Amino acid sequence: MVFVMLGTQNNSFQRLLEEIDNLIDKKIIKEEVVVQAGYTKYQPRNEKMKILDFISREELDKLEEEANYIITHGGVGSIITSLEKGKKVIAVPRLHMYGEHVNNHQKEIVEKFNKNGNIIGIESVEELEEAIKKIDKFEPNPYTENNSKMLKIIEDFIDGI
Repeated sequence: MVFVMLGTQNNSFQRLLEEIDNLIDKKIIKEEVVVQAGYTKYQPRNEKMKILDFISREELDKLEEEANYIITHGGVGSIITSLEKGKKVIAVPRLHMYGEHVNNHQKEIVEKFNKNGNIIGIESVEELEEAIKKIDKFEPNPYTENNSKMLKIIEDFIDGI
């Protein structure tokens, strides 16, 4: 099962779910896809995609544990909890230009985790197919908590507002 986490942002991330639907059509994704969609309202074309709006922390943990890999937005919490569970992660940032977030801080977060080798970080949904093709052989660097680096990223971001 592939678990998709869109967090609880009050903005849609429909373009990611549209691309996942396309990749199911193309048989790039062959297994069941479970989506924690939050505020994203989407009607999948494929029966293999199950949409859950808001779920409990316990259900979220259970789905993360069961997943073969996780596709997530660029939220720090979603990325870190998945890495702490030892999951392979593909992260796609929500972008301001599509009205998915107030700015592009998720792009910076995804770039940082990708540069550290913790995740497969991509910039656009059009790169998702290639990321999925790489996920089986991807060996992530272990995530080690380093709050000082993350706090610096957050501080720099806030200072830039």
